[in-house]
Amino acid sequence: MPRDPRFDPLFTPLRIGPVTAPNRFYQVPHCSGMGHERPHILAAMRGVKAEGGWGVVNTEYCTIHPTSDDAPYPIQTLWDDDDIRQHALMTEAVHKHGSLAGVELFLGGQRMANMASRLPPMGMASQPVLTGDPLQTRALDRQDIADIRRWHVEAARRAVKAGFDIVYVYACHHYLLHSFLTKENRRGDAYGGSPLNRVRIVRELLEAVKEAVGHECAVALRWSSNSELPEDQDEWLEMTGSLDGLPDLWDVTVNDYSLEMGPSRFVKEGALESNVARIRQLVSGAIVTVGRYTSPESMLRLVKSGTADFVGAARPSIADPFLPNKIRDGRFDDIRECIGCNICYAHNSRSVPIRCTQNPTMGEEWRSNWHPEIITRDATRERVLIIGAGPAGLEAARTLGARGYEVALAERSREPGGRVNLESKLPGLAEWARVRDWRLGQISKMPNIELFLESEMSATDVRDFDAAHVICATGSTWRKDGTGRATQAPTLDPRDPAIIAPEDIMRGHVPAGPVAVYDDDGFYLGPSLADKLRNAGCAVHLVTSAGVVAPWASYTGDQAAIHAHVLAQGIACHFNKSLLAFSSGKLDLGCVYGGALASLAVAALVPVTSREPNTTLFDALKNDAAFKSITRIGDAEAPGLIAHAIHAGHRAGRRLGRHEGMERAARDRGMGLMAPQ
Repeated sequence: MPRDPRFDPLFTPLRIGPVTAPNRFYQVPHCSGMGHERPHILAAMRGVKAEGGWGVVNTEYCTIHPTSDDAPYPIQTLWDDDDIRQHALMTEAVHKHGSLAGVELFLGGQRMANMASRLPPMGMASQPVLTGDPLQTRALDRQDIADIRRWHVEAARRAVKAGFDIVYVYACHHYLLHSFLTKENRRGDAYGGSPLNRVRIVRELLEAVKEAVGHECAVALRWSSNSELPEDQDEWLEMTGSLDGLPDLWDVTVNDYSLEMGPSRFVKEGALESNVARIRQLVSGAIVTVGRYTSPESMLRLVKSGTADFVGAARPSIADPFLPNKIRDGRFDDIRECIGCNICYAHNSRSVPIRCTQNPTMGEEWRSNWHPEIITRDATRERVLIIGAGPAGLEAARTLGARGYEVALAERSREPGGRVNLESKLPGLAEWARVRDWRLGQISKMPNIELFLESEMSATDVRDFDAAHVICATGSTWRKDGTGRATQAPTLDPRDPAIIAPEDIMRGHVPAGPVAVYDDDGFYLGPSLADKLRNAGCAVHLVTSAGVVAPWASYTGDQAAIHAHVLAQGIACHFNKSLLAFSSGKLDLGCVYGGALASLAVAALVPVTSREPNTTLFDALKNDAAFKSITRIGDAEAPGLIAHAIHAGHRAGRRLGRHEGMERAARDRGMGLMAPQ
């Protein structure tokens, strides 16, 4: 299908210094959990984005000296010439598809503990590092400032040798250069005091890097659009204007990660535009900015308005590496839109390669040889029956259908989607429905997939169905007996009508009287249920075995926002509590540290503790020799995140009918034991 000419502005090349970007789609620097330790995995991931049409593809933050060591996180490094080769893997993969490659030079300052290099971290003064480690920074002196200039120039020259087209100076997000810019910089020399003194180091670095490599590559500045405090905004704009004409490209964001990459529950598309518009009035260079843009119309508006010259993306490029090509080809309904769950960021935060709820191939491009758009059509003439049209079943059906199998997908309820149907109706989580909707849209295009609704399958029904392979994607059910992490044995009577399953609350049940949500899960569901009940008018107690609301959300970047929202809703919070008993309107609680017992008078209890896999059907069929294979996937095998279920469905679809040797080769490739074929 030819491109709609309305979108031509997104495909217009633009010169940045001495290089030219082929279009306006710009993958900004973003963490990958791969770093210098996993260069083949990283290069394949970035290369796929270039293949998908991203005109500029950047690294993550790339430290330029051992005094900026973010171990145990897997980061990129340009410490010496030995680092050039691993970066060249990425630039070659990006250049293969005609895109530009960029590198973000980085010094961490007070946000580093240097746990691997063991060198003293540097800061504006000797202050505690912000990692929580019992360590302070070493105060910068004038020689350090000279070294910082030299390190940037040396790293920029290495970057050019590695094949990069864009080199960044990174001056925001509370890292070392940003600490010069704030009023907390109390230096008494030429690098402190007035706004123009505080910004001096950024000016000098831009000048030095441009002098060293500006004739060969573009020089970009990652810069915040606003000051920390509203009353300091005029000074911030003064510093911004003083740099006009130096960067070839302004990568404009905000210092607050919770806004820049806030989950969709709290931050919607295009949230930075008003801030960026102010910078547009002050500077003449090209501008890129992010906003979790998933709508082609929003991208077009951003560029046509002149607010930005490039559509910046991290998460949308993870969810759909081929988003630009799909806009180019008019395939709008094929765009796999980001849901803003931040599971990508969460796993980088756990020091492992990123993954994505929407895109199960993310991070598996090299290790498993999975391509986000190419699934080899290699099916035998066999029929596959999938039971359960939740996220795992939908993804398995889509993948198997793409391989050419005849697929029957049976769902017992009236609507496909499984847990996504329920969870996407919780406050703020509506965008999560994209997980279901995109897969249904893809399945509807495949005549070899049949979807049967209101079709509950017994073991006899399955045996009578003419299928060679059976996949049980029957999901799981939240337990009502209290079994969880803090209490690993039943403590409740699940027959008590005052104990209400989370699924019932999601379906709209509103108990009478005060209700307690006991959260031993530690992520979004407990506080989301409490929020839903509070919106329905209930007096709500959120009781948790943790010391904060939703502790696992610290990895997705919204723990503080969730905690603050719960308090703002007037929900009473009770921390570090274990579940002892509940009967006759009384909830008995212990302290996880052995402190005093407590009790709450509540009319109903919603335990969010753990889930029971629904395996009745699988257990009845697993030894039946009539089938070539029978497997269980997703929550029916091991309850987890929606991302786990999607990955399980995709893996089942890729593996079906393939021999063990092929799986072993993929595993060895992922472990670095053999080169990809």
